[in-house]
Amino acid sequence: MSDASSSIPRARRLRSALLAGVFTLGIAGLAGTGAIITNSPTALAEPVRVEAEGPADFTAVVEKVLPAVVSVRVRTEIEAVVERGIDRFGELPPGLDEFFRRFGIPRDHFEDRDGDRGPRARPHTPRRGLSQGSGFFISEDGYLVTNSHVVRDGSEYTVILEDGRELDAEVVGTDDRTDLALLKVDGDGFDYLSFADSEPKVGQWVLAVGNPFGLGGSVSAGIISAMKRDIGSGPYDQYLQIDAPVNRGNSGGPTLNTNGEVVGVATAIFSPSGGNVGIAFAIPANLASDVVGDLRDDGTVTRGWLGVQIQPVTDDIAESLGVRSTDGAIVADALDSGPAKGAGIRAGDIIIEVNGRSISEPKELSEMIADMNPGEEVTVTVLRDGDRRDIDVRLGDLNEFDELQQTETGEPEPETPVELGSLEDLGLTLEANPDGEGVVVSAVEDGSPADERGIRVGNVILAVGARAVSSSGDVEDGIAEAREKGRDAVLLRVQGDRGTRFIGVPFARG
Repeated sequence: MSDASSSIPRARRLRSALLAGVFTLGIAGLAGTGAIITNSPTALAEPVRVEAEGPADFTAVVEKVLPAVVSVRVRTEIEAVVERGIDRFGELPPGLDEFFRRFGIPRDHFEDRDGDRGPRARPHTPRRGLSQGSGFFISEDGYLVTNSHVVRDGSEYTVILEDGRELDAEVVGTDDRTDLALLKVDGDGFDYLSFADSEPKVGQWVLAVGNPFGLGGSVSAGIISAMKRDIGSGPYDQYLQIDAPVNRGNSGGPTLNTNGEVVGVATAIFSPSGGNVGIAFAIPANLASDVVGDLRDDGTVTRGWLGVQIQPVTDDIAESLGVRSTDGAIVADALDSGPAKGAGIRAGDIIIEVNGRSISEPKELSEMIADMNPGEEVTVTVLRDGDRRDIDVRLGDLNEFDELQQTETGEPEPETPVELGSLEDLGLTLEANPDGEGVVVSAVEDGSPADERGIRVGNVILAVGARAVSSSGDVEDGIAEAREKGRDAVLLRVQGDRGTRFIGVPFARG
């Protein structure tokens, strides 16, 4: 017998002896103490293991969906700007000045003979621009979806099918807030796609189909990387983030699951360089389906309107107000002509419920109000000075107030001496506001609490807590009041380039 075969009985005898020893220890412990003692290793939780199939072959689903996806060509009228004999659109082409200098061409070379700058008998005619995007049919009778920004400012619309046919289209309606548009072409029997009923999940395979760079009929694959992304494009941001390669021209194309259902509409990419970096955003199907349905019925989307400017309740704001939770949305401003102000809602209120439904953050409030009908009466629950208040509000129509802007005019007041005040606790220097209410920030100390919270020179402090201010002394009084209440931060209502907001500023330590 070989050495290898003779080692097997010895190994078996060794294992038997070890097992006998463990068993003996257990018996001895049981007899002596009434407990079971073992030297077996402690059982540990198993690591997560998922048995999943590798990437699928997408040919079957692609063959079915491609005929329903189209390229959208948009023609626009661009007014030509004529300067110094050169037709131009906007600014001069980059490097033109350098071109003149390098070749010794004087800038007045394009003057008319009488010395007037301008074209030499060149007609001032508009020019036609051309842009392209993607879209997809949602019905066999020719309704199709694309992005609002694809068709914006267009004068002619052409839909190019997968088989090469070109059809004239008309815009049924657009919704800039969600960047969706509905088009219609004449005809019947078109292949079309349906919106998915169920919400997709992170990690799910998706296909992006569209018209990148005008190539038409291109398909890329990836997964859903994240859900409900807010990219700052509007109050209803809840984008799907996908890593399927998407480029210019894919806008308006469908993002599909492996069943060929639309889970999103491609609308934007994150790209520092202008090319694909694996981060694209799609409007989720549930939102797109509702908006498209409204556009098909009425050509517009009707939304409820509360008339408030809102922001999140940060930890600093909660501390400055003496509330424990950061749930809800704080009212930074209630518009003069808005339903909320007329009903008694005011700046500084924290909206925590609507019709008994809790509000966790501002976007949730925006979406909830938008889903309601203009004229509907709702009960808004707010926190004011730590107390709950129920306020009944009859909602307005957002479309009617879409372009609402508040302007105030009056006779200029005589100049008054500028009052300066320094607030070392916050790192601010303030002066009286000669143009209206509040006090102007004239200096911000680098690294100070105010600097870290984003207060900048030129901002106007309108109130400290619920107290309106008109001098640095008023601000100091408000800070003293916050300190007396044991607060570690003070709430400032600040007006800047982007409107009015609340900022909770902690006191400097030490």
